[in-house]
Amino acid sequence: MSNIAVTTWSLEQTAPADLLPAAAPDGDVRIIRSEVPSPEFSRFLYASVGGDIRWTDRLSWTYAQWREYLDRPGVETWVAYDRGTPAGYVELEPQDDGVVEIAYFGLIPAFRGRRIGGHLLSYGAARAWDLADRWPGLAPTKRVWLHTCSKDGEHAMGNYLRRGFALFDTKVEEEPEVPAPGPWPGAYPA
Repeated sequence: MSNIAVTTWSLEQTAPADLLPAAAPDGDVRIIRSEVPSPEFSRFLYASVGGDIRWTDRLSWTYAQWREYLDRPGVETWVAYDRGTPAGYVELEPQDDGVVEIAYFGLIPAFRGRRIGGHLLSYGAARAWDLADRWPGLAPTKRVWLHTCSKDGEHAMGNYLRRGFALFDTKVEEEPEVPAPGPWPGAYPA
């Protein structure tokens, strides 16, 4: 197995006014919080959105690991639906001292290129800024951050920058090259 150089960019917003919202897409697109923690649904979203762009870090998680993560106070999953069908999601993870990470964000491949991503990212970032309003005991949000990498979709970085995120760190590391797993075996033939 060969290695590839992967560039990871970390971006942030340090005030709610940094957010530059995208226009809502045409059609019946709704964003709804998945209020009942569901390892099955979260794994479906993770595998379906990240299967073709090599998201692999959570594929080995057990049901118990998913449950433990999702049951943490303030972890939220917001799902975009296009005419009732899940199109993508944004996952928020509170950290210490009023920091919220957009841990995962993306669209299922069939929904990319339809202006849903900018709208979903805008909505998710706004929910990161008001996270403490829904979770008594969490510190008010002072910073929202995320990371993207050279394995992500070609429009990811541009979307983050257009939403008002600013680059604060860049790293390049060698990683083993792994095939895109797809949402299930054989979904993305080589």
